[in-house]
Amino acid sequence: MSEPFGTALVITISTRAAAGVYDDESGPVIAASLSEAGLLVDGPQIVPDGKAVGGALTDAVAHGYDVIITTGGTGLSPTDDTPEQTRPLVDKELPHLSAAITQHGVDQGVPTAVLSRGLAGVAGRSLVINLPGSRGGARDGMAVVQPLLRHAIGQLRGDDHPRPGH
Repeated sequence: MSEPFGTALVITISTRAAAGVYDDESGPVIAASLSEAGLLVDGPQIVPDGKAVGGALTDAVAHGYDVIITTGGTGLSPTDDTPEQTRPLVDKELPHLSAAITQHGVDQGVPTAVLSRGLAGVAGRSLVINLPGSRGGARDGMAVVQPLLRHAIGQLRGDDHPRPGH
């Protein structure tokens, strides 16, 4: 196996999973996809909805992970505030990445994908992406994200764009 080209943290946001009411099903899907992409992965770290999300994200950015992916808390429920906890940390939003994730879900036959409010952006030197909390939403989101990771991490590190023929 080749050397990892970066580091990642998966944060699962679920008050019930954090309390042990049920198992985290989406975090392991994301962790496996990140590992398959060639990243060294920590987590899933499970936190309840609310301010704990902001704390976990702040710690992750301070740690310097290349990629931080959250799962959960992006819907319409009264306690879903992952985007609100993420936005203050983001220096540059990537709205087209969020839109591509949503569009992929719709293309996979999940019309409710448009109800996810997940953000994507850069916080410090970390790529931060909010994915839905379902297994399917995590799988569909990673289908969009995984092929972009090497290039995105390279850009965050200041690498030049590859040019055809060079």
